[in-house]
Amino acid sequence: MTNIKTIVAVSRSIDALKASQEIQQQLNHPDIDFVIFYCSAVYQLDELAAALTQSLEDIDIVGCTTAGEITRDGCEQNSIVAIGFSGKYFSISAKLVESMGEFDIVDAQNTMNELTEQCRLKELAPIQKNSFLLTLLDGLSTKEEQFLQTLNSATCGIPHFGGSAGDDVNLANTHVFYQNKFYQQAAIVTLINTKCAFEVFNCNHIKCPTEKLVVTEADVENRTVYELNAMPAALEYAKLLNIDINDLTPEVFSLHPLAVKVGGQYYIRSIQKVNVDDLSLTFYCAIDVGIVLTAVDMDDIFHSLDNKLESITQRFGKSELVLACDCFLRRIEIEQKHLSEQAKNLYAKYNIAGFNSYGEHINGIHLNQTFAGVFIAKSDTKEGNDNE
Repeated sequence: MTNIKTIVAVSRSIDALKASQEIQQQLNHPDIDFVIFYCSAVYQLDELAAALTQSLEDIDIVGCTTAGEITRDGCEQNSIVAIGFSGKYFSISAKLVESMGEFDIVDAQNTMNELTEQCRLKELAPIQKNSFLLTLLDGLSTKEEQFLQTLNSATCGIPHFGGSAGDDVNLANTHVFYQNKFYQQAAIVTLINTKCAFEVFNCNHIKCPTEKLVVTEADVENRTVYELNAMPAALEYAKLLNIDINDLTPEVFSLHPLAVKVGGQYYIRSIQKVNVDDLSLTFYCAIDVGIVLTAVDMDDIFHSLDNKLESITQRFGKSELVLACDCFLRRIEIEQKHLSEQAKNLYAKYNIAGFNSYGEHINGIHLNQTFAGVFIAKSDTKEGNDNE
């Protein structure tokens, strides 16, 4: 059989058994020993869990539900995207954290120790310089910041990225998958050790800041802002945009985001919804009383991503795979602006596969309206010294 590094499989069938069989047929290669999948919430998840476990027997599987799937063919919906990894090029270990809210520093250190020891058994490549972490979190847990900061304390400089599970923008139930079951309020931490050259990265398309809004009253735990500039939050936001409050929709949120400035950089804090009973705004990321939210103008959505990936290509050569966690609000923008064909061309150019998320993760930081991913090169990485 042909020597392979990764295989990307796609099924657009919404029948769980048929979809799982189609995924298995596409991933049917003796070298594949680990699979990461992303699926629409349209599936009966118990049926899908059983069907995938049966179809991909003796293969370790992790995954999550999505707010859209991504392949070389562009933006997908009501589908499953699965990426198979060859054991000849990747040593992968994964661990389930069943309760994100109870994850502490000791748990983080134990998790990293377990993952490292499992990957090291294959003796594929030195761990420290040839590994990255992928985090998949329940996207409605409201525990992402706490979890990622805690995990980051134990990673010893290993780069990590990931995404928060979605549910086709229903904002009701999001799930992660480990081995044979879907879980809520849970996280999957996956350590990927590889011979391939790679780079973990993120980018957004913020162009420039405009007006500022101060959070003057909020429920921090539930990420809900009651007042901006001492006025009802939704009214003040609508006034900023010069639109009627009834016209505030996810489409508007995607085109007119708010951001916080941290270390000289702007990071988007995306609005999830308007709460009509009290005119508050609920966000996807952490907020706090006193922080300044800045309205930002947005650049071309593909410009920064194409530049970033082209820069990595110049250093590493062509991509074997770009494993992506891309905010669903960016997807909404692509659809609103009728840019699906451009998206398809870009995804095909760099072999992008992944999912649309409710939040993105990069080295311990929880983000919104961002593309986070890892560029895995076709070429092998140079062997380095393992300073562990």
